[in-house]
Amino acid sequence: MSQTDRAIARFFALTFALSLPLWLVGGRRLPLPVNLPASALVAFVPAIAASALVFREAGARGAATFLRRALDFRRIRGRRPVLLALLLAPVLYGLSYAVMRLFRLPLPERVVVSLQTGLPLFLTFMLTATGEELGWTGYATERMLKRSGTLRSGLLLGIVWAVWHAVPFIQTGNSATWVFWQSVKTVGMRVLLVWLYRHSGGSVLAVELYHAADNLGWALFPNFGSHYNPLVTGALTWLAALALMLRRPKASGYLATPPAPDTTSPK
Repeated sequence: MSQTDRAIARFFALTFALSLPLWLVGGRRLPLPVNLPASALVAFVPAIAASALVFREAGARGAATFLRRALDFRRIRGRRPVLLALLLAPVLYGLSYAVMRLFRLPLPERVVVSLQTGLPLFLTFMLTATGEELGWTGYATERMLKRSGTLRSGLLLGIVWAVWHAVPFIQTGNSATWVFWQSVKTVGMRVLLVWLYRHSGGSVLAVELYHAADNLGWALFPNFGSHYNPLVTGALTWLAALALMLRRPKASGYLATPPAPDTTSPK
């Protein structure tokens, strides 16, 4: 096993180990308008696990450099990645609602979309997205892309990500069918996020923005996510991910630049 593979394996193992206590005690619902269990606080665990590993491998200076990746807006190449990160998820959720209306899938008779809670929820989701993506993207994806392409990296990381989310999915009282399709959607979203990372100049912030926008789309889906259908949104997410991967990479994208310096290399 290569040094990169060992680093990724250590990150996975530490993330799951640190998440276990929250999974065991986290069945109670959080004081939010959306249905989230306390175990959803594991969102901050990937950043903690990754920071600990970077500190072990590169010391305090390396860890500080790593944490600054959460706001690495200077890496973003142009406006398109930002627009994609902020607008694609709302479009997918809007299309999901239209598809559900077209096929007469269950929707509330009275639609409630509380735009007043939108900004507070988005800021909350930005915090949780930062906690997740510093680990899943800044640490794991950065290393996976040194050995695999977008699809393979996204699939492997997405499967691990879906398994990691399974406990909170179950603790919210969802059916086995819902959990399955939400897991499929989760893998597709991770493939999309890996693509976005590569084509935004290697920006963790761009991925955080999409992650937060996706969570907000779910939270605002009528009513407060109660009628969200992971089969519909998952299918649209996979279509979007595959369509993006079929595009020819731009010369200014992350693929055309040398890999970013690995701040976790031993001194």
